[in-house]
Amino acid sequence: MTETTPTLEMRDISKRYGGVQALSDASIKIYSGEVHALVGDNAAGKSTLIKIMSGAVTRDSGTIYFGGKEVHVDSPRAAKELGIETVYQDLALADNLDVPANVFLGRELTHKGLLRGFLDLRKMEEEARRLLGRLKINIPSTRQKVRSMSGGQRQSIAIARSVYFNAKVVILDEPTAALGVEETRKVYDLVREMRAQGLAVLMISHNMNHVFEHADRITVMKTGRVVGTRRTVETSHEEILRMIVTGSMQPTPSSDPTGRQTLRAVG
Repeated sequence: MTETTPTLEMRDISKRYGGVQALSDASIKIYSGEVHALVGDNAAGKSTLIKIMSGAVTRDSGTIYFGGKEVHVDSPRAAKELGIETVYQDLALADNLDVPANVFLGRELTHKGLLRGFLDLRKMEEEARRLLGRLKINIPSTRQKVRSMSGGQRQSIAIARSVYFNAKVVILDEPTAALGVEETRKVYDLVREMRAQGLAVLMISHNMNHVFEHADRITVMKTGRVVGTRRTVETSHEEILRMIVTGSMQPTPSSDPTGRQTLRAVG
């Protein structure tokens, strides 16, 4: 990961719902080839921020940059055209359909020429198989209906669908919230594969162990504000939890080599 121009930057984003200030001048930078965790208590503003990123909610003020250029993400379609894809907790899969149908749901491939307008089922299955292979997703049969799949397989299909359409930023909302240990491992294998392929991955998670194991950087939010961002290798569980609870980056005591108590500025 190299910090040059952010793939996606949100600068001074604010959003109010009536008398509730959901976001106040929130800023975040997301880079290609990194896993970036967004953490905070309930009502911290995480969901509102990613909904603005994905075009589901419009901001009241602030600026969005993509690849260093100012952009207007005023709809989900606008976000997708830029390459911003979001996988919400409900996954938005059609249980009665198979893998190819879910991957291309709403963006189906059709025949060209005289048969234009007819679904190209063979092409969609070929592309689905190629996609699963690229992401190293193991699904016994692409013809299998989603309803019969495990939670981890369903999550993998939802993520794969987001990647296929030229995604550059993939937003994951609690990707392993209801999964067992083995299925969680497989989902994070997929997250690492996306990072290895140069995608920017932003994930919301309440599991600090997962965050520290898989994220390159961590951004903490509280009551609609960004408290700060830390590189995972340069912080600790204690510091991140303190930021979540207090909403500040106050100096904290530490010991110097002589054993005397000194103050270490957090950040």
